[in-house]
Amino acid sequence: MISKLSRSVIAAALLIVSSSTALAQKKQTTDLLIKLAPGTAASALSIGMFRSSSVEVLNDQWVRVQAHEKKSVLFDLLKNDPSIEYVQPNYPIRLLEDYRPTDSLRRVAMARYAAKLAAKAPAPPKIDNPEIPNAPTNRAGVDPDLGKQWGMLDIGAAEAWRVTLGSPDMIVAVIDTGVDYTHEDLLPNLWRNPKEIPGNGIDDDNNGYIDDVIGWDFVSNDNKPYDLAVDQFQLLIGGGNPGHGTHCAGNVAARGGNSLGIAGVAPNVKIMSLRFISDKGGGTTADAIKSIRYAVDNGAKVMSNSWGSEGEDPAAGEENRALRDAVQYAQDKGVLFIAAAGNGHKGKGYDNDSDPAPAYPASYDHDIIISVAALDVKDQLGSFSNWGLTKVDIGAPGVNVYSTTVGSLYSDKVIDVGGFEVTWDGTSMATPHVAGAAALYWSLHPNKTWQEVKAAILGSSKKINSLSGKSVSGGKLDVRALIKY
Repeated sequence: MISKLSRSVIAAALLIVSSSTALAQKKQTTDLLIKLAPGTAASALSIGMFRSSSVEVLNDQWVRVQAHEKKSVLFDLLKNDPSIEYVQPNYPIRLLEDYRPTDSLRRVAMARYAAKLAAKAPAPPKIDNPEIPNAPTNRAGVDPDLGKQWGMLDIGAAEAWRVTLGSPDMIVAVIDTGVDYTHEDLLPNLWRNPKEIPGNGIDDDNNGYIDDVIGWDFVSNDNKPYDLAVDQFQLLIGGGNPGHGTHCAGNVAARGGNSLGIAGVAPNVKIMSLRFISDKGGGTTADAIKSIRYAVDNGAKVMSNSWGSEGEDPAAGEENRALRDAVQYAQDKGVLFIAAAGNGHKGKGYDNDSDPAPAYPASYDHDIIISVAALDVKDQLGSFSNWGLTKVDIGAPGVNVYSTTVGSLYSDKVIDVGGFEVTWDGTSMATPHVAGAAALYWSLHPNKTWQEVKAAILGSSKKINSLSGKSVSGGKLDVRALIKY
């Protein structure tokens, strides 16, 4: 939410922004986040002394500045400013996934892609931010693909559904690459902002976002957080988003008992769609903290976070004070933060407790976090999955996971090209199972605190050998037991 003070700050900041010269545009832009000292307005910053390309007030604590000076120069200019508490880079954040094709597979894919181009084969249609459909009429019937969801069967979801399907008043924010909000199995469970009148071009609820009917897209800065998945050839050659957010959303809360596709762990709760990771698979800390703030301020009780920093840049996690502050904000407001434990170095899992570059935000010490490892059908840790006796809480299904995909489709395969297959694996896939479980249990016990909900999830876990001494609970998610806890 943007306060009245922040609006005046934005106006002041915009006066400081100068037009970039052609020479300045050729220079690399330094991207910084500035933590304001208590009681300080952004207009008090000495940012007018450098060639700013943009200034953005993220909230009442943080300001983003992009400028055409070297980072060292900016830090020197700002370090003694009494209006500033802290300055840090706007660290990159990316998807946590395990679809890493081998070099040989990439070569084959490139050859086939070249042949496809030579034959002038038509490219797959590009869907770009379709209109948001109205909520459909409820329908009843058995979900035909439920048997393909080994994880849903493993955690005992069907037994829990005899007690509760979850409350439509319970909101889970899927903070990711967006959601295919036209998907037949997700559309019925989309959160609809009750304070916003669709399509009138007015910020009816005065939260700083115009026509935010189902959430927000912090990449494109619009009200259509659509999941822009790249095609399989592009995924093989250059990487990017395979429809990550849509796959995660399905395991949280795909509609159950509607005679379509699958069911999520909490098949009647609502999905708030928040996009801060682009179709290239990356995002920034600035957009992550805006997403977290939006979720908390607009009624989410649980957040599903299958993204972060691991391995390559330790500072992007450990020193990312802005992200830490955002998680603390969630804790202060009592919103559970479910986070992927990480997929190791180059696909090989490691110990978040001892490694010099543990996965973040999962490894932060905030009590509100539930960090989730990935398990296979045999209760073994995925070879890629991180663990940690103090920094990883629980395991959940995260290997060969079947769920919703972009275009009202369903799959357990990220890539399926000419006999080459890469399945949906990752702590990213495990995390939504726990987010859905939290929503299901909290729906049944709406007066419980977040501490009690977390304790129930960990306390009801089923002990397994692969997580003994490698996680806080020593076990895997057991929704069957949770619902009786």
